[in-house]
Amino acid sequence: MRFPNLKHLFYLTVLHKEQHFAKAAQKCNVSQSTLSTAIQNLEDGLGQQLLEREHKTFVFTDFGEALVEKSKQLLAHAQEWTSFAESSGDWQSGILKLGVIPTIAPFMFESVITTVHQALPKLQLQLVEDTTDNLLDRLSDGELDLLLLALPMKTPGCKQLLLGKDPFHLVAHKARAAELSTSFSIDDLPNDSIFLLQKEHCLTEHAVSACGLAHKAQVSSLTASSLHTLVALVNSKMGFSFMPEMALDQGILNGTQVVAMPPEEDAFREIGLVWRVGTTRMQLFRKIASLVASLLPEPRQDI
Repeated sequence: MRFPNLKHLFYLTVLHKEQHFAKAAQKCNVSQSTLSTAIQNLEDGLGQQLLEREHKTFVFTDFGEALVEKSKQLLAHAQEWTSFAESSGDWQSGILKLGVIPTIAPFMFESVITTVHQALPKLQLQLVEDTTDNLLDRLSDGELDLLLLALPMKTPGCKQLLLGKDPFHLVAHKARAAELSTSFSIDDLPNDSIFLLQKEHCLTEHAVSACGLAHKAQVSSLTASSLHTLVALVNSKMGFSFMPEMALDQGILNGTQVVAMPPEEDAFREIGLVWRVGTTRMQLFRKIASLVASLLPEPRQDI
């Protein structure tokens, strides 16, 4: 059998993602007929049907679905091969596309850029901010090389490396904080008084787990889209929230009347790196891990 055309495999993965020939062709910057011919050529070369077509609609066959996943892996390795060749085998140079979640990015982008540039001046670091689910999809598709995420998190087909901890602090307007007893517990807070982020942000799940908030009446139905919005809600004296220490260290409470209380011993989220299984850039990823860990509130010491 002839080796497949990598460009045709790329077209296949985009079609699977878009589920629409015209949209996929536009994403690939080719005509719809070119895309359709490429898929047909793949089927002819494989001797297998990838799509079940009916009029203007289609669905992927089971074989087609499996081939898409294999194609993503092959394309990711091809991208690594290209990067390796372009850098002449120098693991400290080339391009590194790092994805970071929104509850980390605003508080670490500047320090990560500065630290990595100082240690690896030949490396071109490209940072992307997005939600965990979207970043994992883009890592799987080969669009990103490495992710900086809050853990624990299921990352099928990927490896994880724990970098350290980021403690959670209960925050409140100073007037409401003064009303709390020195030995108060979360259970003592009023119903509907704890504000969290919207569910697409993994910080909510981690805060609920770490701070024992699951199914608690204290959690408000009003949610926020960012940590800065949470601070605004708390500053209005409407209630309380939990804030990661890295955000506090970067002055997220500056200019407000909000104060942070000491963290509970077990109230924290873990921060780690995630990459595809089978990568050839482990030496670089290990170096990035040591650099980023040093920037965390509680870095892991044995990296």
